Amino acid sequence: MQTIAELEEIMTKPSQRLIDDLKQVNGDIMILGVGGKMGPTLAKLAKRAVDEAGLNTRIIGVSRFSSGNLQEELETSGIETIACDLLNEEELNQLPSVKNVIFMAGKKFGTMGNEHFTWAMNTYLPGRVAEKFADSNIIVFSSGNIYPFVDITKAGCTEETPTQPVGEYAQSCLGRERVFTYLSKKNNTPILLYRLNYAIDMRYGVLLEIAKQVFNDKPVDLTTGHVNVIWQGDANEYALRSLLHCSTDPAILNITGPETISVRWLAEEFGRHFNKEVTFVNSETPTALLNNAGKAHKLFGYPSTSLQQMVEWTADWLKNDGQMIDKPTHFQERQGAF
Repeated sequence: MQTIAELEEIMTKPSQRLIDDLKQVNGDIMILGVGGKMGPTLAKLAKRAVDEAGLNTRIIGVSRFSSGNLQEELETSGIETIACDLLNEEELNQLPSVKNVIFMAGKKFGTMGNEHFTWAMNTYLPGRVAEKFADSNIIVFSSGNIYPFVDITKAGCTEETPTQPVGEYAQSCLGRERVFTYLSKKNNTPILLYRLNYAIDMRYGVLLEIAKQVFNDKPVDLTTGHVNVIWQGDANEYALRSLLHCSTDPAILNITGPETISVRWLAEEFGRHFNKEVTFVNSETPTALLNNAGKAHKLFGYPSTSLQQMVEWTADWLKNDGQMIDKPTHFQERQGAF
């Protein structure tokens, strides 16, 4: 895999499980914040799945579309688009009513010094969206950052682990969940809180960041020595299939891969692929931000893309000078400063 076209073909190819589940989803699907890292491939995956299922379901992508050619790209793929500033009340209210909404809009990077905007996007906007789409099923993209750092030997946080967000970004993510939960109960809106960490593809993510350190002969910091990851294609599929599991409780799902992954092991694997000697700084802290996604795996099955496959793809992508997105995850951050 060396090109964006090959990458997107793999990420947007629907499984039979997804096709079968979408046959049970009634109504059109609107993706709010489709212009982010995951939105375009999620929309294309949804479109391919409903087409292969023989459905007339409309897939609608909403974003500001303020730069680039994403709007044209999505429309070429058969996805309807609406240019909208979601913080503009008039524009938000003009959006059509649909039965299913996937809420991906949010703010993370650049929070420091711009905290008010992060809270507006992550906590104020959810309230406006929940009221606008009170009669819809809503998948709310959230974050594993709302959990505390936990002992790396304890299998990670489950959905029952008490939240303990560190820093304003994580606090605002919990605020998003609390506002959606309030309005779910108030309006009987079926909602699912989708606590994700960390989705990757070849252009960005934890694996690429570690691979780049090794490839460029830079030492790998082991302070945060353990992580979770999941292939973006699998995370997108789980989000769409989650439309069948919304509830007015609301429902909660942790979304990540099955492994607690050693950063040291990852670095050494990339060293083997690149034929490089790996160097390290600092030692592994006994705690990390780790999620247990066993509940999601019971519902949907294990991710279709293995960790070893992701490592191999990432190494090949880097060796072949593949395109990258300059949006680091900051998975090493332990003080919540984004």
